[in-house]
Amino acid sequence: MRNAELAAAQAYVRLLEATRAALADPDDGPLYVPLLASPIAEADGALQRAGLCGNESRFFDLVSSLQPSMSGSGH
Repeated sequence: MRNAELAAAQAYVRLLEATRAALADPDDGPLYVPLLASPIAEADGALQRAGLCGNESRFFDLVSSLQPSMSGSGH
């Protein structure tokens, strides 16, 4: 895995974790959703730098290598 690919996968995992935290309480979700702008921008930039825009299967293979539970086989 190249450094740019690793950075993109890590940024996505951070975005996923931030989204889960922001939406954990549906009543408070609207208050926290604006805080996702920064992780979204980070993930978008990292995907572009890694050349993974439009190559979702390669990207999700990389994410699964970082967080195997996301592949669905860990449940």
